[in-house]
Amino acid sequence: MTLLAIDWATVGIKAVQLILSLSILVILHEFGHYITARIFKCRVEKFYLFFDPWFSLVKKKVGETEYGIGWIPLGGYVKISGMIDESMDKEQLKEPPKPYEFRSKPAWQRLIIMLAGIAMNVLLGFTIYSMMLWTWGDEYTPAQKLPYGIVADSLAQSVGLKSGDVIMALDGKPTQRFEQVPLDILLNNTKTITVNREGKNVNILLPNDLASVVINKHLHFLSAGDIRIPIQPLDSIVDTSAAKKAGFLKNDKIIAVNNHPVQFWDEVSSTIKANKNNLLIFLVLRNDRDTAILNITVPASGTIGVSPSVKDLYKIIPTDSVHYSFFGSIPAGVAKGCETLVSYVRQLKIIFGGKVNIAEGTSGPIGIANLFPASWDWQAFWSLTAFLSMILAIMNLLPIPGLDGGHALFCLYEIITKRKPSEKFMEYAQVAGMIVLFGLMIFVFGNDIFKLFKKG
Repeated sequence: MTLLAIDWATVGIKAVQLILSLSILVILHEFGHYITARIFKCRVEKFYLFFDPWFSLVKKKVGETEYGIGWIPLGGYVKISGMIDESMDKEQLKEPPKPYEFRSKPAWQRLIIMLAGIAMNVLLGFTIYSMMLWTWGDEYTPAQKLPYGIVADSLAQSVGLKSGDVIMALDGKPTQRFEQVPLDILLNNTKTITVNREGKNVNILLPNDLASVVINKHLHFLSAGDIRIPIQPLDSIVDTSAAKKAGFLKNDKIIAVNNHPVQFWDEVSSTIKANKNNLLIFLVLRNDRDTAILNITVPASGTIGVSPSVKDLYKIIPTDSVHYSFFGSIPAGVAKGCETLVSYVRQLKIIFGGKVNIAEGTSGPIGIANLFPASWDWQAFWSLTAFLSMILAIMNLLPIPGLDGGHALFCLYEIITKRKPSEKFMEYAQVAGMIVLFGLMIFVFGNDIFKLFKKG
């Protein structure tokens, strides 16, 4: 990738979505700390969205608390009096504890304050999922009802799947939602896939290292979009593409390639990818009555610049939907949030299980921004915000000094042993935690940039 190839409009839309999403998550996370600190009569000195080293973009003091917006959009913080945090303010600690300070409160109160941010993120995830289900319902593709089955790429074919297979069960458990099938296979270490192939059920044994191979080698293995569709009229043709130069027109329908009839779009795309720099002869149906022969030398990119129409896919690929009342959406949203938490924990288990290259399995801000669509879509935005809220909750729960989980761990130690760690120990632990966190930040930023240019 070069700077000239960057679509800055797309970058801008994704960046705005990411910043808005993070702002919502950070404000509510820090509000959890803030409100519980106030409930337990701790003084809150600062409440900031984003970080503000040297200066703030906006700040205003109301009562004892300074509210503001920093200039580094990587998070936020609440500074509570008498708490050893990232500010490393040691002057307060030289004086005797005051009644309004964090360190003067009972361990159980401090534990609640530290876990309140995590709780807010979980509650936010539940709320967003519930409101999404109430507003849009839950639409999905029934895995067992795909009329033309799946599209199996080279990796899927290597483990025994074929294009046209209909996935019926994973380890004997019947499949329901096709969108969930690819993730279930990788996260649950699925051993056997049962497919319906030409009217017969076939059991396919999967290799034990499938998940690690997919992640380490950055390979594609099924996705929600790998649904086989019959040949459709062309919807768009890129102006500067090989197809445009060859004379392809919108609504042309490809019916043969190199004199081989084609029925499905994946047959066309796989043939094109397999013939880079080679001449292909396309037979197309034009205006539903005429035919035309078009010759293309496939570019090195393996694409010719055409895409099929998707406007009638809803007639071809069946979908099921569930609609919820306001009160019915609440337990359904909680269930979806819990599924998200469990799924992400399983992903972490795979990534840190020793069989996966961590660099391939982790992403930073750039990778997260790329999850957002290139055009504004509120449903996609809220779905990703809910997902990120759950991730933020889990990551903050990690027992690393400097994170909420680290502070909570020390509070639990004090509750169990009745002994409070010394302030000097807490200072050293905070410094060590900050070093680890800064190291992780540098790693994920560098990893994002490396992946960005690697793709180019």
